[in-house]
Amino acid sequence: MAMDRAAGRRDPNGDYGTPQKYDPTFKGPIYDRGCTDIICCVLLVVAIVGYVVVGVVAWTHGDPRKVIHPTDSRGQFCGQPGTPNEKKPFLFYFDIVKCASPLVLLEFQCPTTQICVSKCPDRYLTYLAASGNPASLEYYRNFCTPEYKGTQKAALNVLKDRECPAMLIPSTPLARRCFPAIQAKKGVIMVGNKTTYEDGWGNHRNVTELLEGAKKANVVLETRQLAMKIFEDYTVSWYWIIIGLVIAMVASLVFIVLLRFLAGIMVWVMIVMVILVLGYGIFHCYMEYAKLKGEAGSDMSLADLGFQTDLRVYLHLRQTWLAFLIILCVLELVIVLLLIFLRKRILIAIALIKEASRAVGHVMSSLLFPLCTFFLLCLCIAYWASTAVFLSTSNEAVYKVFNESACPFAGQTCRPETFNTSNVTKLCPDAQCLFAFYGGETAYHKYLIVLQFFNVFMFFWLANFVIALGQVTLAGAFASYYWAFKKPDDMPAFPLFSAFGRALRYHTGSLAFGSLILAIVQVIRVILEYLDHRLKAAENKFAKFLLSCLKCCFWCLEKFIKFLNRNAYIMIAIYGTNFCTSARNAFFLLMRNIIRVAVLDKVTDFLFFLGKLLIVGSVGILAFFFFTQRIKLVQDTAPPLNYYWVPILTVIVGSYLIAHGFFSVYGMCVDTLFLCFLEDLERNDGSAEKPYFMSQDLRKLLKKTNKGQPDA
Repeated sequence: MAMDRAAGRRDPNGDYGTPQKYDPTFKGPIYDRGCTDIICCVLLVVAIVGYVVVGVVAWTHGDPRKVIHPTDSRGQFCGQPGTPNEKKPFLFYFDIVKCASPLVLLEFQCPTTQICVSKCPDRYLTYLAASGNPASLEYYRNFCTPEYKGTQKAALNVLKDRECPAMLIPSTPLARRCFPAIQAKKGVIMVGNKTTYEDGWGNHRNVTELLEGAKKANVVLETRQLAMKIFEDYTVSWYWIIIGLVIAMVASLVFIVLLRFLAGIMVWVMIVMVILVLGYGIFHCYMEYAKLKGEAGSDMSLADLGFQTDLRVYLHLRQTWLAFLIILCVLELVIVLLLIFLRKRILIAIALIKEASRAVGHVMSSLLFPLCTFFLLCLCIAYWASTAVFLSTSNEAVYKVFNESACPFAGQTCRPETFNTSNVTKLCPDAQCLFAFYGGETAYHKYLIVLQFFNVFMFFWLANFVIALGQVTLAGAFASYYWAFKKPDDMPAFPLFSAFGRALRYHTGSLAFGSLILAIVQVIRVILEYLDHRLKAAENKFAKFLLSCLKCCFWCLEKFIKFLNRNAYIMIAIYGTNFCTSARNAFFLLMRNIIRVAVLDKVTDFLFFLGKLLIVGSVGILAFFFFTQRIKLVQDTAPPLNYYWVPILTVIVGSYLIAHGFFSVYGMCVDTLFLCFLEDLERNDGSAEKPYFMSQDLRKLLKKTNKGQPDA
């Protein structure tokens, strides 16, 4: 125990504060406390009131229909109930060739007439051909503007005045917009079943001209097909996914309950099981790698294969399984080496986990408290998302001049009501005044970006505040357990509710202070990510390097602030001091015991990570065998899937979040008990006047005793 003795020595220079002294009146979390950081509390209340005002303003001016429904050239919504376009939910483009790519259609308006239609065209047809056939003309009328009067005008004049499109091509709806029904067969781009089409003016053109670049069109097609297949997989497997998540929740709960009574055994079982699960993964990868030897195409490299939407293709490559094999071997080796070097520390970590299990057992309501935190976080996310949508749709419709030939007015704003009588149509006869986007020149619209920034900032602040409230509440409850000399007799009747009440009544300002600092750093990180996105196409390498350094520094700063805040909240829960004092005391206490912090506390984090890895790995393997129909008993029960990795990855991610929710309570408990444990060593010496509050197991491991109370 030389390491522990070295860590427990007093700091001779006093660089890290004065160690805590014995206080006969100290019996755990102080009840006689006052309000802390009142200024920050007032600031938070004012900010929340301002946030509510921003929400009201956004909801007053915003119109979410601008996001839900596409907009035609007149600024009217397609498919909006109570309008002439109520039964016309799709947006049709007169000449889609003028659009740079289908990706642009999702965000920007193309320089061509657009109207709302009840359904997308399903055939090739030109207006010149349809004008001589009444049945075809009646079908064509569905894709003309309201100004179209049928055959009262010559066909060429109808096309010149843009009352009807020159041609119709087979299209399919995507994001409520009519896109060409593009297919890729053996490397050939086709629309419908044709590779050429007539443009309505007697010219025959290749279908690749419908979009700028056949490659981009193929990427959009592949992406759309992938999204549709993933959606189909979710529709047939969602209930099995829920069952998998329920299994993960039950497994986590059973693991926590067993940890309560068999902490030592469960930790060692967990370690062995993780090693075995990884060992099986290594064995399975090797068998798949060996089985593919000699098969045609299995030796192709990942670089030569490129991106494939059907991820099962990669499982037929030896290189894929070799990569999995190497990753699992490295992970297994790292875990084994850590266990070898930290075997002595694991014993103390197990004692801390046992103590945490007892604490959780006496405060069982703590396992349900994360649901309260989760609910409050959902409220923050919902308010932020709705406010962001309403703010983004608070703009007015902006119309601009579009012209095929050179025109001095091209790109300028215009008004559809007066456009036909303006000078623009005289100088540019073929110019059009079309809807461009939602914007505006009023003072309100100029400040929209500021309001959006405030919305993001308040989301981070409130989300961090909710998390801080949960941490202080749990810390107060578990500290009540540790500092109860006779457990559980000396504990308050409802430790969790008492801690929650103290946190809200006295320390709202301190929680607001800590969460504000963290929110500022997180907002700066968001700004840096935005700048990095904007500078991707830039050639200034120094700017990119500087930005990368700043991103790295602020990432490290955020991690440090989270660590410091977590320990400061524990001190706030125990002593009721303000945030700065609590953060300083927690930091100095940890620095006075830096070796224990670096080794012992992190060992428990490592063990909890193994626990989460065991639950996620077990549920993930079960999901893999089920959805790949490798379990003979339920082979016919598994749903048919396009990509079996869709439900498997969903179950794995969901299982990790569930396991993390359960283990987060244990993590906060261990951190609280660890700080109390360090203070216990500084305050007390085991004498009859100053007995240790730590458990008997911890006293044994540290070779400490309470005089007059010999350990068995």
